[in-house]
Amino acid sequence: MTQYPIPAVFMRGGTSKAIMFHARDLPADRAAWDAIFTAAMGSPDPNGRQLNGMGGGVSSLSKVCILAPSAREDADIDYTFGQVLIKEARVDYKGNCGNMSSAVGPFAVDEGLVRAEGDTATVRIYNTNTRKIIHATFPVADGQARYEGALEIPGVGGTGAPIRLDFIQPGGATTGRLLPSGKVRDRLEVPGFGMVEASLVDAANAAVFVRARDVGLTGRELPEQLEASPDILRLLDTVRVQGSVLMGIAPDPDAARRISTVPYVGFVSPAADAPTLSGETIHAADMDFAARVISNGQPHRALPLTVSLCTAVAARITGSIVAEALPPGLAASGPLRLGMPSGVLTVGAEVLEGRDGWVAQAGSFYRTARRLFDGRVWVPQAAG
Repeated sequence: MTQYPIPAVFMRGGTSKAIMFHARDLPADRAAWDAIFTAAMGSPDPNGRQLNGMGGGVSSLSKVCILAPSAREDADIDYTFGQVLIKEARVDYKGNCGNMSSAVGPFAVDEGLVRAEGDTATVRIYNTNTRKIIHATFPVADGQARYEGALEIPGVGGTGAPIRLDFIQPGGATTGRLLPSGKVRDRLEVPGFGMVEASLVDAANAAVFVRARDVGLTGRELPEQLEASPDILRLLDTVRVQGSVLMGIAPDPDAARRISTVPYVGFVSPAADAPTLSGETIHAADMDFAARVISNGQPHRALPLTVSLCTAVAARITGSIVAEALPPGLAASGPLRLGMPSGVLTVGAEVLEGRDGWVAQAGSFYRTARRLFDGRVWVPQAAG
């Protein structure tokens, strides 16, 4: 089979990895992109392993980012994210990846798309998927991103330089409204199960939140426990589908099933001692509440960053399912500690209630990233 190369960089961003492309190296016709990205990742793979490509068989390792200089006055870089499905020959562009957002600024500097002077750079990123602005601030040395540092993040071995991500006005990233249904809580009719109370929130990415106990869970489950319970995963996906229709993301359940990236579905519970993937225990006193998230049918080992931000925003909306899980007496502002399978993630969310309803002003957190290798990725000639 004849193949051809495309310049690319492989990077870790937070707890995800992706192939990074310059838009200039891809066809001008975006309709041709999917075949390139799926071939590069090794999709579709009925075995779910993507051994014939760069993917890793899980959603957090099957991603692409496309970068170009921005024509906007408020941005330096245009960033398009693609979630490459594993068992299907399809790429979903409906949402953003917060973890890979942390790699975009360093990539832009290293590739000469943004010039950096001094010892710190701030890159203004326009995410085309959500039409939102993100500011990435990170250390530089001699005009290049500096990756070594002392920050340790849950789910990633080793340490790295801190990358601060500030999501500006993150509300309505998917639907145009922070509360797409207009309510803080909704009741979803779940076929074969009954009514489930949920909060439908759209900040950085859209998500459906339910109580763990309402779906027969404790909130302390590890991913392998959920993966061993296909009935639970089907139930949660049905909740997601019903939420998608009510949020206006899809017109009907069949269409909602075809949109795999958003909304995410998560379940929350009050703080309690819980095991981690490393075999250690997170103590209740070290978190404010627990959260678990499913995307593309897979339980996340570490919470996706955009959904972590959405979760924190939801927690600051009085009366939401997530806010209900907070401990009594917790301060009404300040960062929140989310307990998850890989440890504890701290997220800041500025949320206000005004005359026109709830508004998410900003959200922020720290990640690390690393440039792993660069060169050319080879794809079959037919993919081009």
